[in-house]
Formats: sequence, structure tokens, C-alpha cells
Amino acid sequence: MASKHSSFVVIGLGAFGSTVAHDLSRFGHHVTGIDISERAVSGIADKIDRTMILDARDDQALREAGIDICDVGVVAIADDIEASILATITLKTLGIGKIWAKAASKNHHRILSRLGVDRVVYPEKEVGQHIAQMLHNPMVRDYVSLGNGQHVVNFRVPEKLQDCTLSELSYGKHDLRCIGVLRGTKFLGHEGSGITLEEDDLLLLLGERDDLRDFTGSL
Repeated sequence: MASKHSSFVVIGLGAFGSTVAHDLSRFGHHVTGIDISERAVSGIADKIDRTMILDARDDQALREAGIDICDVGVVAIADDIEASILATITLKTLGIGKIWAKAASKNHHRILSRLGVDRVVYPEKEVGQHIAQMLHNPMVRDYVSLGNGQHVVNFRVPEKLQDCTLSELSYGKHDLRCIGVLRGTKFLGHEGSGITLEEDDLLLLLGERDDLRDFTGSL
């Protein structure tokens, strides 16, 4: 996990990259932003520590930019796969400790993975899956993938479950675990607490996607 004093270089300052750079800066990290576009750079120059107008395909320019001292590199280029790959290779050869990269396609994802990127982000696919999950079941307000097939679902309690207690719900037979209940801004408790549910409470459930789907589909 990055410490509060970590330094980042974000290569590619489009909508995705500039958002990452800006928020990292707000969290207190030192951020260098790089893009070939003067307009992209000027748009975020006053929001992060340092910006540079450079071609990510120019490995010598990246080397001379002094980014080798950065702890983490983020390659946020997706519209130019060549630039993305070359920038990633340069960060690897500079010895950047951790590298995240944005992919634009499955093939791009595969290439970045083989280059040894620590995390490949496929925003369009991930957001699409996220939205499809919530459209499929309107009671699911949000969910987070924890890896290894495990997900946490933020499940809105419907009217027909009002006045039920946690012990009366059937999530246990679906191999799910209740993490707790949120009512407004209050965290009320966890499994076995005997809480009586109210409509629009948020029930936090942990389990595999198929089990979560079976449980919500049974209601």
C-alpha cells in the first residue's frame, strides 16, 4: 500500500489520467503528470505538483524527466497502444516499484500483463459490468470485487423484508455472510445481532457472485 508520502508519475492526462492525478494529489501524494498535449497538461498544471509536455514514446525524454525516483507509475494512455507499451517498458527499465496501466482492449490488456504490469485497469469493461449488475437487480445499490471470486454487495432492503430480523433471512443457506447493516449514516451491527430491518436499510453481504445472485433472486 502506498504511504502518504509516495510519489507518482501519471503518463497520459486525458479524463482518466487527469482524474487519477488530481485525486492522488488531493490525498497528499507528490504527483508528476506527463502528456504530449499542451492543452491536457495546462488543464491540470495548477492541481498537481509537476507537469511535463513529453511524448511517451520517447524513452530518452522520459528518462531525462527524472521520474525514476517515483514510487508508482500510472500509464493512463489507451488510445495509442504503441505509446502505452513503450511508456510501460520505460517505467519498468527505470525500476519504478509499482506500475498500473489502463487498457483499451483485451489484446492491450494481455500485452500489458505480459510486460509485468502490477495492475491492468480496463475502465470501460469494469464500469459496464458494474452497471449491468445493478441494472440486473435494482435492489443492489453497489458492489465491490475483493478478488478470489468474493464480492461485497450493498443491498437495499425492500418493503417485504421490513420487520424481519437478520436471523430470519435465508442468506446463510446461500453461503453468504452478513457484514452488517447501514441505516442512514449509522452502522447498526452484524450477523447474530438480532437487528430488525427497516425498508431502505442497506444490507452488506459477502460471498461469491452466483450465491449473491441466487439470494437476491429468491426475494
